[in-house]
Amino acid sequence: MTEYLSRAGNTLAYDVTGQGPLVVLAHGMGDSRHSYRFLAPALAAAGYRVANVDIRGCGDSSLGWDGYSRTDIAGDLVAVVRHLGGPAVIIGQSISGGAATIAAATAPEVISGVVELAPFTRAQSFDLGGLLRVRRFRAGFIQLAQVLMRGSLASWKKYLDIAIPTKPADWVGELARIEAKMSEPGRMKALQAMAKTSPSDAGAQLPNVTRPVLVIQGSVDPDWADPRAEGERIIAGLPQGLGELAVIEGAGHYPHVQTPDQVLALALPFLARTLANA
Repeated sequence: MTEYLSRAGNTLAYDVTGQGPLVVLAHGMGDSRHSYRFLAPALAAAGYRVANVDIRGCGDSSLGWDGYSRTDIAGDLVAVVRHLGGPAVIIGQSISGGAATIAAATAPEVISGVVELAPFTRAQSFDLGGLLRVRRFRAGFIQLAQVLMRGSLASWKKYLDIAIPTKPADWVGELARIEAKMSEPGRMKALQAMAKTSPSDAGAQLPNVTRPVLVIQGSVDPDWADPRAEGERIIAGLPQGLGELAVIEGAGHYPHVQTPDQVLALALPFLARTLANA
């Protein structure tokens, strides 16, 4: 059953399943908590209480928020943890990976650790060489540019096709669900607002993190010419020994959708270590 948390005159939608230590799931822009439809039940079955959140402006959460930065999203996630009773590990994808970093740095008393899936956690420089050299990076960049400039739902769907190179069995229905949700008035505007925010706020918090971090990248993620190198830069920005990086071969920007079993196999040992020490 969907629950709602009131925050600053708006509402955050989330589902809670399972019993045990708390794990909070946060998806990327233009998506919803349904993105974790494979991972959430597997985590609950493994003995965790899983709160699967629609971040502000997405899914069943309300529109009309004052901002859509990673700092804003981090505040929402910390509020969910406090409401449900922490401590918790946050698993955040893309923009929510950066938000998870900020949450860990600013609320270490309730955030025990973070798992970042294909995260945008650092300010990005324009990679002309990568665009010329790497076809998938160039293709993804072109589609995202059309989303940012024109709010093109067709381009968003083309980007998702690139970003999930091997589709799950339910993809036809899932894509139709995404299209219906993103066709609602205001949803594309929220996506564009998120896309215009800089990850620099998250990058600035990397040295302040005191909780363990697991970064999971897909080797063919179209959002970077070299996803492994991006993951290594995030780890390098953390205090020494705090972060670890895993790269899933053949996965794109949505490893929890494309390769949920591999994400689970990486996440479970991290959760066991991290929440056991909470």
